[in-house]
Amino acid sequence: MNDVLVGRALAKRFGQTVALGGVDIAVRAGEAVAIMGPSGSGKSTLLHCLAGIMKPDSGEVHLLGQRIDALGERRRSALRRTRFGFVFQFGQLLPELPAEENVALPLMLGGVPRTQAVRQAREWFAPLGLHSMETRRPGELSGGQAQRVAIARALVSKPAVVFADEPTGALDQQTGQETMRLLVEATKHNGACLIVVTHDPNVAAWCDRTVEVRDGRLLTSGAMA
Repeated sequence: MNDVLVGRALAKRFGQTVALGGVDIAVRAGEAVAIMGPSGSGKSTLLHCLAGIMKPDSGEVHLLGQRIDALGERRRSALRRTRFGFVFQFGQLLPELPAEENVALPLMLGGVPRTQAVRQAREWFAPLGLHSMETRRPGELSGGQAQRVAIARALVSKPAVVFADEPTGALDQQTGQETMRLLVEATKHNGACLIVVTHDPNVAAWCDRTVEVRDGRLLTSGAMA
């Protein structure tokens, strides 16, 4: 088995609402998986539990064989900086920083000196079609360019898993398709697996397989055949 990330019997409630009702999912090395479902289905809660942002009420999450849901917040935070990468719907870039420093930020937060971190960050600009945009601030970038900067930031620390939550939701269809192509190709080239939460079948089509979440349960198997 070469499973990178495994969730077993994951359950989560918010008051009387069952967000996850015992979900099993496994993602293999180099695999891209789309998690689909309507608003309120539990797909974002599943992502948050797998990424260590939120602790499940019960069940387990394992990264490369290590159980991570039982870790304290400090250690889970360190994992999110070093072993996980994130791409959000609106990029969440820091507006006061140039693009290269936005990309370098996870490295600097992990203790890498600024000069070295920025040098590593710059290596991502040409492959993602961002040549000569290193010093532009987010307000000087188009939506698609900003998302490519966010992709570079997610990959710069060479994570084991990249999580993307509606990564094309704020983009037009053509830009969204190009962004997904770059996201999938760059993640696989980096040797990471990719988990994409989306409601858009055109986005899901870029992934190797799709699992559907309804009322906190998977309608299709989260394990690869």
